[in-house]
This record gives sequence, C-alpha cells and structure tokens, in this order.
Amino acid sequence: MSAPAPPAVVDAEPLPRQEEVLTEAALAFVAELHRRFTPRRDELLARRAERRAEIARTCRLDFLPETADVRADDSWRVAPAPEALNDRRVEITGPTDRKMTVNALNSGARVWLADFEDASAPTWENVVLGQLSLIDAYTRRIDFTDPVSGKSYALRPDAELATVVVRPRGWHLDERHLTDADGTPVPGALVDFGLYFFHNAQRLIDAGKGPYFYLPKTESHLEARLWNEVFVFAQDHLGIARGTVRATVLIETITAAFEMEEILYELREHASGLNAGRWDYLFSIVKNFRDGGARFVLPDRNAVTMTAPFMRAYTELLVRTCHRRGAHAIGGMAAFIPSRRDAEVNKVAFEKVRADKDREAGDGFDGSWVAHPDLVPLAMESFDRVLGDRPHQKDRLREDVDVRAEDLLAIDSLDAKPTYAGLVNAVQVGIRYIEAWLRGMGAVAIFNLMEDAATAEISRSQIWQWINAEVVLDNGEQVTAGLAREVAAGELANLRAELGEEAFAAGNWQQAHDLLLKVALDEDYADFLTLPAYEQLKG
Repeated sequence: MSAPAPPAVVDAEPLPRQEEVLTEAALAFVAELHRRFTPRRDELLARRAERRAEIARTCRLDFLPETADVRADDSWRVAPAPEALNDRRVEITGPTDRKMTVNALNSGARVWLADFEDASAPTWENVVLGQLSLIDAYTRRIDFTDPVSGKSYALRPDAELATVVVRPRGWHLDERHLTDADGTPVPGALVDFGLYFFHNAQRLIDAGKGPYFYLPKTESHLEARLWNEVFVFAQDHLGIARGTVRATVLIETITAAFEMEEILYELREHASGLNAGRWDYLFSIVKNFRDGGARFVLPDRNAVTMTAPFMRAYTELLVRTCHRRGAHAIGGMAAFIPSRRDAEVNKVAFEKVRADKDREAGDGFDGSWVAHPDLVPLAMESFDRVLGDRPHQKDRLREDVDVRAEDLLAIDSLDAKPTYAGLVNAVQVGIRYIEAWLRGMGAVAIFNLMEDAATAEISRSQIWQWINAEVVLDNGEQVTAGLAREVAAGELANLRAELGEEAFAAGNWQQAHDLLLKVALDEDYADFLTLPAYEQLKG
C-alpha cells in the first residue's frame, strides 16, 4: 500500500519557524499514524458512548469478568523503569510556552509534565510553537528575554533539569488545522504524539533519556491497547527499539478505575505508572452516573477531598495495583498558587498542601504533582521524609487494601451537601476559565488556584447534575436553570464592575458566560466542554 499524502495545513496563519516542526517527513509520519489508527480510535469513541448509555441506564459498574484472568495472574509485571524515570517524587505540570518550559525544567522537580492537553488551549500557535519549545529545550536554544518584563530566562545545566513527560490531547479531540485528502481532521492525540516522537525520540535516547508520555482521559484497557499499538508502530517505523517509549496513564475516569490492572497489562512493555487525577475523575463520575439520582450527587467540588471514602478507595487501589505490577504510583495535584501579597493565605494553603503530600507519601505513592515551582520544595520534603535515598517505594505492596466495586461508587458516603456558595463558585470559575481558554490560555490562576480544563468540566457538570437531580441547597433554594442564569448574570455584572467597561469589552466574557450556560443547562449533556469550545476557539 502506498504511503498516504501528508496532511494539509488548513485555516492557519503561518507561524515563525513552523517549517522546523511541520517538515515533510514529520507530516508524512503523522499521516501514517492517522491512516493506521484513526479508524480504531473512532470505533473506541463509539464504544464509549454505548458504555455510558448502559451505565446511565443501570447505574452499575463492576470489574470486568472477561479480564478476570489478567487480574488473577500474579506472574506479569511492567517493564523496569528507565533510570530517568526511576525517581519521580515530585512532578510539575504546565503548558509548553517558552517561559513555562524554562521554569519547569529549572524547577527542581524530577519530572515536568509538558502539557498539550488540559493546561493548553489547542490554538494552532500553541500546538506548533509548543513543539518548537521542546525541540529548542533539547538543543539548548530556549533561552530568551521577555519583551514585556525584560527578565531573562536560561536553562540550568542538563544534569539539573527535570525529565520531560509529554501529555498529548485525549482521543476525543481532533486537530482541525491538519486534514487528510478527504478533509478529515487528524486526531489531536496523533498530532501531538507524532510530531514530538518524530523530532525528539532519537535526540532523547542519545541524551540518556527517552520519549515519555502521559496518556489522558483513558476510559478502558482497549484504549490503552490502541496506544500500545501506536507505540510499537512508531518505534518500528523509525528504527527505535521496542520498549523505549514509556507511558504513564492518568486514571481520571471512573471506568478506568475498574480496569487499572488491564490498562497496565496492555501497556506492560511500555508502562511506567498510573496517576490519580482528581477533577477529571469527579467529572467522569457525574458524566457516567448523571441520571443516577441523589445517590450520585456530588457536593461542592472543594468539599470532595482525597480523604473522602470513595476517593480513598480509588487512590489506595491505584497504589496497590501499581506496586503489585512494578509500576510507579503518582499522586494528585497541589494546585495552590502562592500569593505575593497575603502571607496568611500562603500559611494556611501550605499546611493543606503539606498534609496532602504527607498523606500520599504515607499511603505508598512514589511521587506527586504540583502546579507551581514554589511548591516543589514542600512536596519534596514530604517524599524525602518517607523515601530517604530510595527512588521509590514499590516494595510497599499494600496487601492490606481490599477495594470492591461498591467502595469506588460510594459517592453517598459523604456528609457534605451542595451549597449556594458552591454554586456561585462553580459559575465564577467556569466563566473565568472559559474566557481565558478562548484567549488561548489553558492554565489559569483563579482565586489562588491553578485551574485547567478539568476544573471547568467539573464546574459545569455539577451545575448540570444539581439542576437535573433537583438539588436543594443549604439556603433552601432548589437549583434550577433560572437560578443558574441568575448567578451567572450576577457574576458577569461583577466582572464588568471589577475590570472596567473597556477591559470587559476587550475580553470574551459574554461568550464565556453563554458557553458555560449552554453546556450546563442543555438537556443533552455534552461529553466534553472542550468540543463546543473548540468550535469557538480562534487560531
């Protein structure tokens, strides 16, 4: 079979140095990935919809009987971690703009999650120049001076830099600016993976590291199998040894929580660990059990801490599963952004972060995430205290953990209930985040927290769920579409007063308000906020 034509770049303004990323050979590689794997991607997306409909109908979910033999087999393990990924005690996350690239690599964290997914709005500029930032980092051409602040940014010596793990977009997102001969867009996941792998795999190997990835939004072991097939083909195609790729899977969907072992099994030649992603996990619970009534209603998002019984079940099962199979267990995000003006806010928040990281290290996690460089030393202390000189604690098998299906679904074990303040916060954060996303910003500081697309998803999902479950708030008001519109109108008025008429008009505030209400109030629940939002994203 002849090679497919390279995908065409459509509806995109030329970018500086784009020819270094969008080479003929790189685009031909992406085209081959698209030809081979997009049909199966499409089948798996259809399977997602069928499965969600079944869960919504039955309000049940269990471990898969057809893969019981995989779970029962004690003999298999994932491949040993490469040296560059053996110590992952602190990982920092963020988008791939030049400033973040330098700051993250210099942060002192062991790993940088270079994000093309939830922390990056997928403008063509962010997609292409983000790839260029990584190429420039590996060739040490990333140094620059900010034209606004005048501050210079330069990389530390190679030995002091974080190891890069790239997160491509999820399977559900397309890249509208790259289309095949039929005009079909290439999946964003294959664009992000393909361009990065093609340009950097051999360069990373030569530097003693490798092409490492975080896989987001995975809903089943069959989706992990598809990624494994992509890895095998990519390595064979470029003459790279199989097993060079390493992948950490985010267990951020409720369905994936029931298939952790199977996911590791499918990727075992390429697997390096699993991660507990909090906000998307809660979003997934709402999405799948949105018709389940009061039993599945979540309270305010900030009331659902990692100590909630069903969240403890999820995280402890993750640690047990990873360590049983020789994989790293990576904990959740500390999203706090330190204040330069309020020391008291910092003191309270730092104590919460420290308690969270102490708990994760004590539970057996091998590392954890932070969103800001100032939190790296704090998280490092928690893991240093438990790990000492050891790179991880995979020897803690957590055989005391026994998690059943009902434990993962015990949403009604929480005492907390939805509040009016929680509704207001969901609207505030939803509008503020979406407005920034529509301007091309995927990681946004809101109320001293670094928020990404998962935040907006849980915000709009809770509004939708509370309306449809006819929730009564702590002030006695029932959540209705009318109440949501009233709160949103109030937030819009507050923003206008806060920003001033000129700045308000220059932003995307009305557009963000309208989009939030659309995905929060429509009778048909949109699978992902980013799908209708992408249609409105310029660039």
